[in-house]
Amino acid sequence: MNAKGKILIIDDNEDVLFALNLLLDPYVEKIKVTTQPTRIEHFMTTFQPDVILLDMNFRRDAISGQEGFDCLEQILKLDPQAIVLFMTAYADTDKAVRAIKAGAIDFIPKPWEKEKLLATLSSAIKLRDSRKEVRQLKEQVVALSAQDEEMPQMIGHSAPMREVFDTIRKLSDTDANILILGENGTGKDLVARSLRYFSPRRECPFITIDLGSIPESLFESELFGYEKGAFTDARKAKAGRMEVASGGTLFLDEIANLPYHLQAKLLTAIQKRCFVKVGSNTQQPTNIRLICATNRNLEDMVRNGEFREDLLYRINTIHLHIPALRERKEDILPLAKRFLEQYARQYGRQVQAFSPEAARRLLEHPWYGNIRELQHTVEKAVILSDSDELRGDMLQLTSTASGPEPVVGNAETEVPFHTLDEMERSMVKRAIDQCEGNLSQAAAMLGITRQTLYNKMKRYGL
Repeated sequence: MNAKGKILIIDDNEDVLFALNLLLDPYVEKIKVTTQPTRIEHFMTTFQPDVILLDMNFRRDAISGQEGFDCLEQILKLDPQAIVLFMTAYADTDKAVRAIKAGAIDFIPKPWEKEKLLATLSSAIKLRDSRKEVRQLKEQVVALSAQDEEMPQMIGHSAPMREVFDTIRKLSDTDANILILGENGTGKDLVARSLRYFSPRRECPFITIDLGSIPESLFESELFGYEKGAFTDARKAKAGRMEVASGGTLFLDEIANLPYHLQAKLLTAIQKRCFVKVGSNTQQPTNIRLICATNRNLEDMVRNGEFREDLLYRINTIHLHIPALRERKEDILPLAKRFLEQYARQYGRQVQAFSPEAARRLLEHPWYGNIRELQHTVEKAVILSDSDELRGDMLQLTSTASGPEPVVGNAETEVPFHTLDEMERSMVKRAIDQCEGNLSQAAAMLGITRQTLYNKMKRYGL
């Protein structure tokens, strides 16, 4: 017997439990035994067995097997995929057929033959593994069906972007872990998708998780998954992004937001190529190519004790720096033209070009929100357009090339603050107002990340 697994044995005879425990211990990962059918739910949620050996009769002289069928029904309600092997000293064909129809996998008579018992148990564990693989494949199929298989359209004629494209080409036949650095809105997600598209894992899942957009309490379960009963409301097991991405690429956006205590768990998963789900003690293998992205300086975070140095080395085999849009002005007009064509089709507008004044404004604007800001600006202008040419005033650009103005108040009208929270709320609100709701610009003005700004807005009800 080669297959390993966790076995739960339910039998009213303590001698049987002792004998099975002694017999199976060398061949399985872990064994739990009980004489009480009322303990089934406890063991199902805490122990999470791979195979259950279930006696059919728990009352002396009982031979109908009804108690066993009642227990089987309870088990399958808790876990429809449970692997249950019936055991009984009163075996007959009718009971065996009924057991299989009720959801049992096989039927073991008492007294058992050692080799036959081990073979049956080994087959049951392999069946459990196969069901897990099928579930994983189904989730991967869902992930793949939602993916765009077209080549990512990256536009860039500037020298910095040509360097990025050249690096992507050099990495096309490798599985190296990549760290993508750049400000918010520079297109790090698009670069990650390009890396996957031009890689040996192109036909495999590409799974993303934005660590800047989910609550910290959900990081671990989203990344590693969880078992049924791991926490309140965990009514069934769920695969994490790392499990679904197995064989393909996992993209961790905003990696700097990963809590320090989970960084060690991610490091272990990368190093050992296995992980443990929330609520489980079982190591689960994984095979992923890891791509991470952040807008923060991870080396500074290491020095400040906010990010693990060993994890940085693991995710930073190769790093790609994506330049800010203001650092590659040659790309502004081609990108704007692409967005103009896209939104003209989407909204049914006749606009075909930018006026000279509009083009000048586009080139002079600092674009602190980078490509994302440019995209939103063009989209808004297209929606409001009433001719075949976009004028400069339609762009509604208010910032100057000198950069965002500092957040300051009027000394004559400033209301004194009683707490730091009051002051911070006022500064955040003023920045948003000065940037006319452009959160990327407001975050840049305040010197914080966009996600930090979101968190503060939520905190202060803005």
